[in-house]
Amino acid sequence: MKINTLSVLLVALSLAFGLGGCNSAMQAYKKGVRHFDAGEYNLALTQFQKANTGTIDQARLNYYVAESYRLSNRFGEAAPFYQKAIEAKTTESDAHLNYAYALKSTGNYGAALEQLQLYVANAPKTTAKPTLDKAKREVETLKAIDIISKNKLLITLKNMGNLNSTGAEFAPVVRGEELVFTASRKEQMYKNNGLPMLGLYRTKLNQNPDETGTTPAPEPFSNNVFQGDVNEGTPAFSKDGKTMVFARGNNGKRKGGLDVDLYISRLGDGNAWSQPLRLPISDSTAWDGSPAFSGDGKTLYFASNRAGGAGGIDLYRTSIDASGRFSRPVNMGRDINTPGDEMFPYVAPNAKLYFASDGHPGLGKLDVFVATRSGGVTRIENMGQPINSASDDFGLVYTDPNKGFLASNRPGGKGDDDIYYFQEGLTPETPTVAQNTPDAPKTVRYFLAGTVSANETPVTPLDSAQVRILDDATGQPIAEVVTGQPGTFGKYPLVEGKDYTILAIRKGYLTRREAFTMQGKSIPQIFLTKPQTDTTFTVDILLDKATLNKTFVLENIYYDLDKYNIRPDAALELDKLVAILQDNPTLKIELGSHTDTRASDAYNQKLSQNRAKSAVEYIVSKGIAAERMTYKGYGESVLIVKSAKTEEEHQRNRRTEFKILEL
Repeated sequence: MKINTLSVLLVALSLAFGLGGCNSAMQAYKKGVRHFDAGEYNLALTQFQKANTGTIDQARLNYYVAESYRLSNRFGEAAPFYQKAIEAKTTESDAHLNYAYALKSTGNYGAALEQLQLYVANAPKTTAKPTLDKAKREVETLKAIDIISKNKLLITLKNMGNLNSTGAEFAPVVRGEELVFTASRKEQMYKNNGLPMLGLYRTKLNQNPDETGTTPAPEPFSNNVFQGDVNEGTPAFSKDGKTMVFARGNNGKRKGGLDVDLYISRLGDGNAWSQPLRLPISDSTAWDGSPAFSGDGKTLYFASNRAGGAGGIDLYRTSIDASGRFSRPVNMGRDINTPGDEMFPYVAPNAKLYFASDGHPGLGKLDVFVATRSGGVTRIENMGQPINSASDDFGLVYTDPNKGFLASNRPGGKGDDDIYYFQEGLTPETPTVAQNTPDAPKTVRYFLAGTVSANETPVTPLDSAQVRILDDATGQPIAEVVTGQPGTFGKYPLVEGKDYTILAIRKGYLTRREAFTMQGKSIPQIFLTKPQTDTTFTVDILLDKATLNKTFVLENIYYDLDKYNIRPDAALELDKLVAILQDNPTLKIELGSHTDTRASDAYNQKLSQNRAKSAVEYIVSKGIAAERMTYKGYGESVLIVKSAKTEEEHQRNRRTEFKILEL
């Protein structure tokens, strides 16, 4: 009897300890998810490590770990956890995509290609176009990786050992006899990656950095600029060295780093820098950083992921007038910007634009590229090895025609990102590397073709539709055609770098125009295998039937909660409605606005009325006669998602539509 009682007691105790362990692991997992959702990835990793001792779903847990490493820019460490998540049958659609990029960052190009091909072949139909476009282009890059790897320059690299630390040092800029750079050396820790917060530091440059590096020890750049509880970095100086623009943000109050903006500080008479002021060109809903002045100081380049770009982070430019005012920023176009990230612009004394990108064909995540423009066509060239590697390489600047600095997190450094000194040409310690003799440039002929169809289910090709392809620069048609029985047209020759508009007209349907640009569509030379290649782009134009009282939902015309101002992303979509009204001059419409259910009926009715009115006022400001439009607020009376719970579902209800009132 005593033996049985003791056995029962031991079993009960073991169960209690087991349940306690399970509960402890689950608590750690939940804490990890909360940290992850707040963008505190390093804290999340600590909790996920504790959770791994329990019975948490391994697919989900390992994917969280991998994503935590990726989102804190530790791609190499993410790779094995993506592999574990995939082996555990994760259902995350981006697992193969992100695993591929992680593998590429370690130089495992063959495995990266396999993962990307799996992703492209099985990508859901809901996949964002920029994401899929980048993946497809990366497949072609990995197929040509041997060719890219052969691009080698006679350059020596030296790690600035007495400048670098176990933390991060990057974005070097020379100002007079000083090297100003960004480093993670503040006392406060950044919860995203577990490193100290970033600040601006300076050190005196010796005449020969290749031999003795920098001295004395770096010190904070300016006490007036230094703020301990935020990240500050990527400085840019005007030609006279008296104006500085830099990035500041990531105080942890907003997830995702969207609180990073550009700031300006000026050197006063007392040799002290002024308190920084936020530049009005910054977008409060976006990440803005890595500024750079042009040689004459009249243009500021910077990187941003604001709405309306090519995808990811794009390069922008803004002009500076004589009084120091900045013009509205302009995207630098699809030849430079890709669905990936473009960052760290730098204009060299020879006026060439250097930048880092993970969207152009490269060896690693970020490679350094140089852009040149001739005859209206922009060419992008990879800087090759040893400037580039399988790791992140970025922030290149020249101090002389053949000397300069860059940053990299390649193996063999002292810490996270390190600053390197480079010098073109051979030194006695440098092995001789034969540079490639460039082949004769290969040419590509580009053409456009397409199909005009009715926007219905099933899609029906339309004959007798008039199609005009217009050159946007001149407004003149390069082709005018009537579609035949299969509804097709083309093919017509295109010119690199040019923008076009395709206009489709057919009786009984709303006239439609589609923009088509050759920017960013040039095939890189490394992908070409023949002396001449022909490639045809196809477009599918869908025409809506002109039917009285038919309602159309305007995609992406969304409003922030309790607001009725027109957001930048909504303005882009409203411009499409402006084009419809311009191309269909007899069309009269009602513009209707809808809210979600998170307020009283009366409040929502008034809010939706204001939203509809705001949209109409915007369209009138673009030159459309007010009498062609009426507006109406429907409040929450007509919901798309009747039992909305998530923010995404609520936003679908906060929509704008237009109804045909008169043809």
